[in-house]
Amino acid sequence: MATEIRVPTLGESVSEATIGKWFKKVGDAIAVDEPLVELETDKVTIEVPSPSAGTLTEIAAAEGETVGVGAILGTISAGAGTAAKPTAKAEAAKPDAVAQAAGASSASTTKEAAEKTAKIAGEAEIEERKMPPAPAAAKLLAESNASVDQVTGTGKRGQVLKGDVLDAISKGFSAPAASAPAAAPAAARVPSSASEEAREERVRMTKLRQTIARRLKEAQSNAAMLTTFNEVDMKAVMDLRTKYKDVFEKKHGVKLGFMGFFTKAVTHALKEIPAVNAEIDGTDIIYKNYAHIGVAVGTEKGLVVPVVRDADQMSIAEIEKEIGRLGLAARDGKLSVADMQGGTFTISNGGVYGSLMSTPILNAPQSGILGMHKIQDRPVVVGGQIVIRPMMYLALSYDHRIVDGKEAVTFLVRVKESLEDPERLVLDL
Repeated sequence: MATEIRVPTLGESVSEATIGKWFKKVGDAIAVDEPLVELETDKVTIEVPSPSAGTLTEIAAAEGETVGVGAILGTISAGAGTAAKPTAKAEAAKPDAVAQAAGASSASTTKEAAEKTAKIAGEAEIEERKMPPAPAAAKLLAESNASVDQVTGTGKRGQVLKGDVLDAISKGFSAPAASAPAAAPAAARVPSSASEEAREERVRMTKLRQTIARRLKEAQSNAAMLTTFNEVDMKAVMDLRTKYKDVFEKKHGVKLGFMGFFTKAVTHALKEIPAVNAEIDGTDIIYKNYAHIGVAVGTEKGLVVPVVRDADQMSIAEIEKEIGRLGLAARDGKLSVADMQGGTFTISNGGVYGSLMSTPILNAPQSGILGMHKIQDRPVVVGGQIVIRPMMYLALSYDHRIVDGKEAVTFLVRVKESLEDPERLVLDL
């Protein structure tokens, strides 16, 4: 009995994925729940486990192909290894093509029948290669003002995939922004010299990296993005952390870091300035009466933003536990789609990489993102005296369509005040 391998439900708003890598090949024995194939979605990379034990008898979607939810990825047969299914070319010649050729052979020579069979099979194969492009590829073609005839398809039966279109764009034509159809296309990449080309390596972007690039560019194009800055004296937080970090870890089983304080400070400020926790939907503004805080995490495959849900209802200890869980899952590639969805505001910590100041890009459709930076001892004036304090620059990028300058500055000041007097966070003041 054969079991179909299908694309699982990928989560809210995720309708397609790209085949990243097959871990098995046709004829391999498979155990139940053994990882079979890696799928790359707009939000996260996931592994599809085997629904049953047996032998992989067919791979229906090749690496790089875009597939929708519920699409067949392959087939597993029970028992020992079985022969792979015929190729598309062989299938194209039967049963109709072969039957027609057989009928013709009774009225012609064997040679004529063979020629006719070959002709019919060839025509059937050409007909099959007229398979329409994948939905994602069709969308990209439309945005590029390009024809499917300009692209060589590498998918099953010659289907044009999204990766094929991206390849064609990089080699010859460029997709203009949808919001500016009249703009001239960007110039094609200038070819490298022969000596330089030999030292270059061309690697196709992963689905996740393509999505990161697209979303960041969309955020710049669609939002009226502006950044305001401030600085915070981290001495009070650092002293509190030093005093209680051991007993905190002993009681809660997690280290006391800075993200718990920053997340709590942000949720307090969001309650006072709700516009920073809102988003635009057409001509409406949607205000979120909850705080799902995205925490940007760098991984080997790119930046991901898992979400601490209802952070405004959590204690600092609960926030630290959830951030720890999400961070570990991100590093191990185990984040679920649900872990990545629904954020209303994002915190990005460039300080862990040594960044002193930056202007973070909005995580659309959110209207605000807070950038943390490196803590550095600097001379500051306190009570009329010059003292050395551990200072951090803060940056708030915001969508000026929703958030006024006064609101943005007030928000950042409230975050600063909470961090410089952390007892306010503990007392919920």
